[in-house]
Amino acid sequence: MGSDGTIPAPDGSGRQVKVITVDDVVAYLKAHPNFFENHAELAEAMSLVPRVQGPGVIDMQQAILKRLRSEIDRLKSERTEIIANSKQNQIVQNRIQAAVISIIQATTFEKMIHVVTHELPELLDVDFITLAIEANADAPKRVPVRGVYVLAPGAIDAAIGPDKHARLRSSIAGEEAFFGDVARFVKSDVLMRLRVSTGSPDGVMCFGSRDPESFGPEQATELLFFLAKVLENTIRAWLDLPE
Repeated sequence: MGSDGTIPAPDGSGRQVKVITVDDVVAYLKAHPNFFENHAELAEAMSLVPRVQGPGVIDMQQAILKRLRSEIDRLKSERTEIIANSKQNQIVQNRIQAAVISIIQATTFEKMIHVVTHELPELLDVDFITLAIEANADAPKRVPVRGVYVLAPGAIDAAIGPDKHARLRSSIAGEEAFFGDVARFVKSDVLMRLRVSTGSPDGVMCFGSRDPESFGPEQATELLFFLAKVLENTIRAWLDLPE
């Protein structure tokens, strides 16, 4: 070995090859603390050679491997969860698309109401869907369309909150004002505000489930909000109302 830490190359070419020392390896590993995490297969292979440990000596190799295995298990679990969520999101999107098509293809206003209250529950895998509208001085006390409930003035703001578009609840008792006779079966619900026209009272699209955990405050509402907007515009068109 030369004074510069090199030796002749074994191929006889006359080249000088630097010898990697223990100090070089230690310095490299210190500079790259994630080396074994990034080369799990090498760490796994190293564990095949058992090492005799003295009393009170911690086997750092086994500690690293344990942490690596835990990290790999966590990543696998997260990947599985992401894939499952992606599939579920796609299913929900497909259902919302089918619901939108059913609403806009209704041939009469009454048929559209029937679609929403009788056909959409099956399409969206929801137990109950109802519609309700607030009464005003000029509005009838009963809507002449089956499946639509009439609410007292201010009932929607009281339930959802002023200027809010939705309310989601879990583990609740259904309200008869929004669900009528099936209210006793509703254990979780969603109320989506419907603002059909500036000249008409607010309405609400109500989703109810027998499962106390089907809906809840943390649930995303983007797709339901989209569905409610489609319904708003379709009702406005059928009744020839201004925006």
